[in-house]
Amino acid sequence: MGKPVILAVDDDVSVLEAVVQDLRRKYGAEYRILRAASGQAALDTCQQLQQRGDAVALFLSDQRMPGMSGVDFLEKSQQIYPEAKRALLTAYADTEAAIRAINTAKIHYYLTKPWDPPEEQLYPVLDDLLENWTEKYRPIFEGIRVVGPRWSALDFQVRDFLSRNQVPYEWLDPERDSKAFELLNRYQLDDRKLPAVLFADGSSLVQPSQTALAEKVGLRTHAERDFYDLVVVGAGPAGLAAAVYATSEGLRTLVVEPEAPGGQAGSSSRIENYLGFPSGLSGADLARRAYVQASRFGAEFLTQCVTGLRAENQYRLVRTSDNREISCNVCLLSVGVNYRRLNAPGIDRLTGAGVYYGAALVEARSCGDEEVFIVGGANSAGQAAMHFSKYARKVTMLVRAESLVQSMSKYLIDQIADTSNIVVETCAEVVEAIGEGRLEAIRIRTDEGEQTRAASGLFIFIGAAPSIHWLPETLMRDPNGFVLTGNDLKVDGKLPRCWKEDREPYLLETSMPGVFAAGDIRHGSVKRVASAVGEGSISVQFMHQYLARF
Repeated sequence: MGKPVILAVDDDVSVLEAVVQDLRRKYGAEYRILRAASGQAALDTCQQLQQRGDAVALFLSDQRMPGMSGVDFLEKSQQIYPEAKRALLTAYADTEAAIRAINTAKIHYYLTKPWDPPEEQLYPVLDDLLENWTEKYRPIFEGIRVVGPRWSALDFQVRDFLSRNQVPYEWLDPERDSKAFELLNRYQLDDRKLPAVLFADGSSLVQPSQTALAEKVGLRTHAERDFYDLVVVGAGPAGLAAAVYATSEGLRTLVVEPEAPGGQAGSSSRIENYLGFPSGLSGADLARRAYVQASRFGAEFLTQCVTGLRAENQYRLVRTSDNREISCNVCLLSVGVNYRRLNAPGIDRLTGAGVYYGAALVEARSCGDEEVFIVGGANSAGQAAMHFSKYARKVTMLVRAESLVQSMSKYLIDQIADTSNIVVETCAEVVEAIGEGRLEAIRIRTDEGEQTRAASGLFIFIGAAPSIHWLPETLMRDPNGFVLTGNDLKVDGKLPRCWKEDREPYLLETSMPGVFAAGDIRHGSVKRVASAVGEGSISVQFMHQYLARF
């Protein structure tokens, strides 16, 4: 297989030549740049490329062409190369058509002509599209393989950890793929001890711990220094935003995250109301972009659990699960929340074997021709329903409320209503999960009574609780466990006795001076990705004010 293809399409020969020259100058080393003088010629080229097994990374098409417009071509190209990125070149007068095409032809971006200078008007856009395509592009596989049964909780944990950290791997289920036993024999492993993670260098890990797996795939599990200006606990949207702004302003920053960048938002299949992304993006895409951005500025990421926090003079000390204390001037708590547990017989026993909390996107492709159930009625449940509808035969949403109107954004409600294999059942709740070794059925209670239904997947989104068990008792929280900050620390207009400073607390500062909180863990926060990003960003300003006092 040769280099991936970028295909430029324009009926104006001079414009097409200019596009091709700009593309070759920037991308010729990594991509094969091809051209077509009409939409039909471009489709013919696509058919030939597909027959040869070549990959297409990007279509860049002019809008105004005789016979077939750019929008029409990009829409038809989806049937041949659905994963390719699609960009439209338009005149200013065509921008309205381009915006409509975001939905109809699923274009990823439109550019107005002329695009000079390309370094400012063309390359940054294409860089972003190609980087996103590369993340999902899978050439002939020579990387990590995971061998394990689908209904194993440990196998699910391994695959989920790799997926959320965007580590490419191939999964082989011994119950479905005979190649799995060939690989186990080659690596001299016991098929009774699974999952096994197989590496290209001939090494392997059997039933690995998360720390061992993180070390093997190259994630950092030990901090480089003993002291940082800022330690961010939790790499959700708020923590990632704080890392970007802090490092860009010169603060030595460590981000400690036990699972993967993105937090709960990172498992969202689609976010369509985030500013600046009109065609939407996945939580994983958002997390990857933010991680790369923070890393480029110099942020250090550590895959560890935090087990304690204390103050010593003007320093704050964060203890990690390897029993090491890391010192810092300021600390940000952005650990987010965990989904609340569903209290029903069988749920705990079958968690990871058909019952999952959150989207569990690694399971989506395994649900073909199956019926899955989603419990919850908020945006995260709606996004998961839309994602699973692409794979499952039927998706049933079980909602305790009488409708979705009070808990879900309208755009999601409309999408769900327009999706034929999604059914919403209101005033319904799960009272039991049934199965031996894996989920086989669920018992549901509705206004009409109880009934049992066959089920292979149950995905639970029933609200969230803060992850605060390791925080010191002196750090004030509300009755539900969310961290109090700023004016919320006051009781009857007065600051608590534990506040010893001769100043008011800053807006996002907790009852422990120099420790800030942002995102879902904070009392009164708006549970939206954009709000968490905003809080993480502005928290750095208050940190600077705090540090200026010393």
